[in-house]
Amino acid sequence: MQHAIRLLALLWRTGEPAGAPGDPPQAVRAIRSERRLQALDFWLRNPDYLADELLTEVEAGRLDRSFVEVASSLLSDPEPSLRHYPMPRWLFGAYEPLDDAFAHLEVYGLAIMRRTPGGHRNQFFLLTDGVAAGNDLAAAPSVLAWYPRQIELVLRVAGNQSGSQLKVRQYQQAAYAGTELGTSIAPIANRVRQRLVTARRAS
Repeated sequence: MQHAIRLLALLWRTGEPAGAPGDPPQAVRAIRSERRLQALDFWLRNPDYLADELLTEVEAGRLDRSFVEVASSLLSDPEPSLRHYPMPRWLFGAYEPLDDAFAHLEVYGLAIMRRTPGGHRNQFFLLTDGVAAGNDLAAAPSVLAWYPRQIELVLRVAGNQSGSQLKVRQYQQAAYAGTELGTSIAPIANRVRQRLVTARRAS
């Protein structure tokens, strides 16, 4: 169910407007790249990797230095760590099947997954009731509002890059790239803490 909530929140916040030819008539927002959705989900459920990317953005001058402390909070606050869910690595990077999670969303009329003609690509659609559920998440007490807030940080890192571009970035992490196929991607929290020390000295 938490996987379903994460995907709902990602669709709500990062989906583009639906309405292209062939889209379900009830669709409001869409994510048309499964690779991008999997990459965003990886950062959402691995706060240590997200913190590392925030530090990289600060060092490159693309984010203000205040984000050093934001990155630190991703490692120290209990809320993100309670939502740390490792992903297994497969041939094309971090991947977890989405069928079961979207089955939950479809049962409640919130979102649906559809294959493109020919069955070569999955697309993901948020429905009208799903938009309302996303609005409720953002306005909910802190336990659920965490998801939209965390996605804002994910978007600071991901921007508008394609799924393939995001996967290339994630593969630049040695722990990610070196994980055996089918096993959970190893954490990097200790290395990120060392980077935090350096970043604070630079400040």
